[in-house]
Amino acid sequence: MKRQAERFREAEYDVLVMGGGMSGLCAALACARHGVNTALVNSRPVLGGNASSEIRIHISGADQGAKQPDYAEGGILYELMLENKSRNENFSYSIWDMILFEAAQKQDCLTVYHNTVMYDCETEDSRVTAVLCVQETTEMRLRLKAKLFVDATGNGTLGYYAGAAYRTGSEPKSEFHEPHAPEQPNDDRMGNTIMMLAKDLGHPVPFQKPAFAKTLTEKQLAKRIHCREMRDQIDVSDAPDPEEYKRTSMVSSAASDYGYWWCELMGEGKDIIPEYETIRDQLMAYAYGIWDHIKNNGEHVHDHHAENLALDWVGALPGMRESRRMEGDYWLTENDILEHRIFEDAVCYGGWCIDMHAPHGILDENRLPSDCSFYEGVYTIPYRSYYSRTIDNLMFAGRDISASRLAMASARILGCCAIGGEAVGLAAARCIRHGVDPRGLAPYIAEVQQDILRDGGYLPGFRNEDPDDLARTARFSASSHRPGGEPEKVANGVSRKIGDEMNGWVSDGLRAEGETLTMSLATPARVGQVRFVFHSDFSYPIRVTMSPNRQAQQRPGVPKELVRDYVVTFFLRGEPVGKITVHDNHQRLNILNLEPVLCDEVQLRVLATNGAADVTVFEMRAYERGVENGGNPV
Repeated sequence: MKRQAERFREAEYDVLVMGGGMSGLCAALACARHGVNTALVNSRPVLGGNASSEIRIHISGADQGAKQPDYAEGGILYELMLENKSRNENFSYSIWDMILFEAAQKQDCLTVYHNTVMYDCETEDSRVTAVLCVQETTEMRLRLKAKLFVDATGNGTLGYYAGAAYRTGSEPKSEFHEPHAPEQPNDDRMGNTIMMLAKDLGHPVPFQKPAFAKTLTEKQLAKRIHCREMRDQIDVSDAPDPEEYKRTSMVSSAASDYGYWWCELMGEGKDIIPEYETIRDQLMAYAYGIWDHIKNNGEHVHDHHAENLALDWVGALPGMRESRRMEGDYWLTENDILEHRIFEDAVCYGGWCIDMHAPHGILDENRLPSDCSFYEGVYTIPYRSYYSRTIDNLMFAGRDISASRLAMASARILGCCAIGGEAVGLAAARCIRHGVDPRGLAPYIAEVQQDILRDGGYLPGFRNEDPDDLARTARFSASSHRPGGEPEKVANGVSRKIGDEMNGWVSDGLRAEGETLTMSLATPARVGQVRFVFHSDFSYPIRVTMSPNRQAQQRPGVPKELVRDYVVTFFLRGEPVGKITVHDNHQRLNILNLEPVLCDEVQLRVLATNGAADVTVFEMRAYERGVENGGNPV
């Protein structure tokens, strides 16, 4: 008994986030940054989930692989990717792991439990009161209590243990009248995948097939690109839009040196979760079987590129696409996506295609591995899809949100999950501040929307209406500007380029003495914080990826459009009363805190960019007191 007592610990938090993938990490960081005592429980040794070094899925989102770059996700996700871009030119997943680890470690008000698995939870009166966990590395048993819980497990595991309502499989067309829904409900689901990476050694490299590997024929793989010469040969006539299908990364990124997202299996029963280990073993057999086919099959023996390839890495932890979807107060549907719905309580947006995979994965050898319904633009996701309708203090983040199966096929993409996680973290912080459960936050949802925008995020159809932002009543002037980039646009409420509208100040060049943007306040005020959103050009992706095609889309170093060196000076009746100098900036969102100073003018003088010839500033804000820190402080 004494030994057991030594291995038991209790702790209590305001908010507990279960799951350390991108959605859980962004939720925990957002909540903690707003001063809320937060815990993040991660079952793995690294953060990032499917985007981590263990699984290595690159982060895609509403930009649809740079097809509509204006809609790239911002906020914490973009901050993390910019930090990675400044320190990780070789696309190392170990460095990416470090970036995520560092962000969590240095965050005030956040406690992280790694290698910690939840095995049960305690409930009372439709509320979760505690989660019961074991930290495998320390043999420590944990009882962690909180006022509010966020299920970011992907599988909805916390909700499942708590008895929350959930669904699996496909809804029939009669329920939501979705155009691509089946006539009858079924148990179809997207499956699990392990990835692999090869390296060209410049000379022939033999491969000996392991005993457990499958033997695969060219007929079995005819619908799946597994070597370079197949890219222009594959038959995609059965795709909804063949030309669009061939254009996208669904086909073009799957070369023989990186793959294969279509090495996918769903299991045989009604529930994919209990079959996880069986599926993993089968995926290993298929992955090495694919590699044996590429290296040793007569069809590819004369492919000199493949002849020189050696396996560098094969994932041992399958990434999951679909399992449980928890029931909220609203079901996001395919109709919402195709109609580009802008909800009054929107807290997130998506723009990925409705990406539905073959129901039996690689076993469906006569079908394309994915059936994508493409569209232009974006849709929003309402706050009501992010909390449980049956458990009063439970929220969701990630692919387990309240969505139909068809809607989940788009909303499950990592970029959407991450910004949804940040929104949930901000909402959780507001719940604690107002002393309400998630459903009770409805009257305050505009506050969450403004938090998202203030912290560098984007919500289609919404603008900065923050009553505390002094910039909204200020006048702006600049040392120069280009047509369409007038200085007053930094206060128009939209902090990014959308279509032909720049929504920011663009200088006419960059003189040796710098370019200035001046904010003249309506009346003198004590300013304790200023915020800037700088240009980074979303047209160029910055994500970590194993894909050579996706790496080739990127530029070396941080985005050259970002402001690098600048000075902020505070004036009162023409006299300087304060100054902050910043060097070597590589972030889009900059937050500067200072002892509040009485002033009537704030001047930004940009001395250098990271390489661009002009200066572009999308947003400038000022506050009388330092609001809670959401974003990257400089």
